[in-house]
Amino acid sequence: MIRSRTGLVAGALLMAASLALTACGGGSGGDETEGADAKTLTLWHYEGPTSAMGIAWNKAIEEFKAAHPGVEVKFEEKGFEQIQQNAQMILNSDSAPDIMEYNKGNATAGLLSKQGLLTDLTDEASKRGWDKALNSSLQTTTKYDDDGIMGSGKTYGIPNYAEYVEVYYNKDLFKKYNLQVPTTLDEFTAVMDKFVQNKVTPLAVGGAEYPAQQILYSLALSQADRAWVDDYQLYKNKVDFKGPQLKYGADTFKQWVDKGYINKNSAGIKAEDMGVSFTQGKFPIMISGSWWYGRFSGEIKNFEWGTFLFPGNKLHPGSSGNLWVVPEKSKAKALAYDFIDITMKPEIQALLGNNGGVPVAADASAITDAKNKELIENFNKISSEDGLAFYPDWPAPGYYDVLVAGTQGLINGSKTPDQMLDEIAKPYDENLADLGK
Repeated sequence: MIRSRTGLVAGALLMAASLALTACGGGSGGDETEGADAKTLTLWHYEGPTSAMGIAWNKAIEEFKAAHPGVEVKFEEKGFEQIQQNAQMILNSDSAPDIMEYNKGNATAGLLSKQGLLTDLTDEASKRGWDKALNSSLQTTTKYDDDGIMGSGKTYGIPNYAEYVEVYYNKDLFKKYNLQVPTTLDEFTAVMDKFVQNKVTPLAVGGAEYPAQQILYSLALSQADRAWVDDYQLYKNKVDFKGPQLKYGADTFKQWVDKGYINKNSAGIKAEDMGVSFTQGKFPIMISGSWWYGRFSGEIKNFEWGTFLFPGNKLHPGSSGNLWVVPEKSKAKALAYDFIDITMKPEIQALLGNNGGVPVAADASAITDAKNKELIENFNKISSEDGLAFYPDWPAPGYYDVLVAGTQGLINGSKTPDQMLDEIAKPYDENLADLGK
């Protein structure tokens, strides 16, 4: 996703690679010391300083500096939308950073790899053991073929965390109205009906960015199986946008708007404002990613809160976290590989896990917070059942904006579900045609 924003793999412990001042490096067939003598490492990412990733990566920067005396780290925090919209132009210029966080998937990392803008990390991943730290499900988003389609080919990015979409809820408001955590979609609907009856809008939603489309996708996944996900995401077979999965998602999403579960004003709300409204106790429920978990742990003071998986679903939006990628124009590739290596170290992985993140290679015994253990256990449950269904915007370049506009149309009433489905089918099918599929 995006955020797409933002796991602990059962039984997978990363054997920490020793950090050398002179790094191995370069992509497959590249100069093994390319950039090893560089004196500056320019690093971009878009995680907030209080998020689990921000905390862990700031520590990784400290460790990098200690291991590389004389090297300056120029860290620049960018906005997610800023990188999402401008990465191709930036990486094709002399302004490219040496290492950056980038969204995974065909429409993002896949597209840049196809255009030759990312360094091939296949050899480096093997040398440093990064490939062994990631199970096959998590590796899906790290590899891209010559067409930029994920799941096979060369390695172009390394995640050091994982993420998935879940349901956050205000325990105090559930208790006030004598509500239990739902285990089926029907029970979930009944919970939201109860809130509406008491003049409480159930869902905090950010229709101007990724959150709304992830709700629609979760609804579609309630009617889907792994084969459908592979068809939609990996182009295994043709997808019928009026078929039972996406049609159900769009129709039900519209029903949720009509029933008052989703405020029509949310079409203009950004993800940040959605999250803030939940922390302020204005909404009892928020469906969004695990990347909020650490922040909520630190910021929610006035009520008890918890999480549960989308009721009844076996498939959930989620994947590896965003990728560390090394632009092909990086002037400090060897240093970039060293930094990635540090983010995979056990102590950095444990820091992620204990601050509300979902580390890919941590020792479970190193996660001491009970709430964080719950977060990671939920991810392990999804991962062990092959339940990661990636994100709805991945299949085609520019698809994120198409889905934002589509769900906004459902929220504000400017589009019917059928019109919205026709609108999102067109660029998807055009991308398939461009790929010769």
